[in-house]
Amino acid sequence: MAKQRVIRIRELTKDIPKVAKDLCNTMLLDLEKAKRPVLEAVKCSLDNSEYNPKVGYLTPAGKKVRTELNVSSVQKMARTIFMLEILLNNLKVGAVNTKRELYYIAKGLVKSTGHLKPLDFDDQPESDAIIDFIGDMLEVYREEMNCFANDRGGQTYSKQLVVTENLPDGSVANVDLSSLGTTPFQPKNRPQSFKLKAKKKIDFCLVIESEGTANTLVANGMHTRHNCIIIGAQGVPSNAVRGWCKTIEEQLAVPMYFYGDLDAYTLQNIYRTLKAGSAASLIRNSDFSAPDVRFLGVLPEDVKKYDLHCYSVNEKDPVEARSLKKAKDTLENDPFFQDKRNKRLADILRWLVKEKKRCEQQAVFSVDPKNPLILEKVIVEKIKSGSYV
Repeated sequence: MAKQRVIRIRELTKDIPKVAKDLCNTMLLDLEKAKRPVLEAVKCSLDNSEYNPKVGYLTPAGKKVRTELNVSSVQKMARTIFMLEILLNNLKVGAVNTKRELYYIAKGLVKSTGHLKPLDFDDQPESDAIIDFIGDMLEVYREEMNCFANDRGGQTYSKQLVVTENLPDGSVANVDLSSLGTTPFQPKNRPQSFKLKAKKKIDFCLVIESEGTANTLVANGMHTRHNCIIIGAQGVPSNAVRGWCKTIEEQLAVPMYFYGDLDAYTLQNIYRTLKAGSAASLIRNSDFSAPDVRFLGVLPEDVKKYDLHCYSVNEKDPVEARSLKKAKDTLENDPFFQDKRNKRLADILRWLVKEKKRCEQQAVFSVDPKNPLILEKVIVEKIKSGSYV
């Protein structure tokens, strides 16, 4: 038998194979007694989300998704047990797969075994939903079941950061970011397994929404003039980016700032997800959020102070109209923005709804078009003056 190489993201309190076996035995006993088996999972949605500023991220309330065996649910329940068996086999032999690979493994098993045909998945979102349901049902991370995402983003640059990783084969990898030249360090899948050390005191960590803009700051030498860490988030932060920022926050305790566009999408989907997690991953937010990250900008006051170019939101455009509607719904229903400690962030969202404006992070380059370091100058100026939320 191959050596098991499950990577622990947090302290695992459940024996997944045992819990899964007990679950299946309970279902079997129910069937033998002519009772309808029931599967329950944490409901991962906004209407089951609570925000506690003491922990700083969204947590689940008490609602459950309850699936009882009947004509309409029989396929979902059978698929759940089918995929659970695949995941348990991976744990047994030490195999690791992405969701995409698990989709094709399932299709291969269906193809080779005729009686499994009713369980076939038409496309990957169907199998992804089952994998997520299993995680929410067992209340474990998919990484604990050796299922890893092909996470993107998180390109990281620093002259002061050293990363140590314990590899599955027992060896240790040490990466000194200052030795990588123009090649970034990019965490994958399980950044919580890294041990971080600063060669000198790191003054701040800067998370940039646009990976291209982060690369511009690095190419122009910002990380050589300041003892800092620069990370390109590449839009909505993946689990790797969120976990990486959480690891930096916990192990290095350096001030962390997020810089991105001034629009509803950035505030709701990108910054909120980085800071407090998402409703879709309520059981994961404790390890995949960075509650202390500050919103550096672009801020509404920056627009006036630097005379930044803005775009008007066209309400006749279906996409922009939906964005405005979602912003209004967020202010009414999102517990993060409703919390009084996040009033200033909610005020920015209200400003965006009222003014119907959006300003891109790159607009700062128009402030002094002959100065290639203008963005760095503005960012450092804002950090020193406390111009952030």
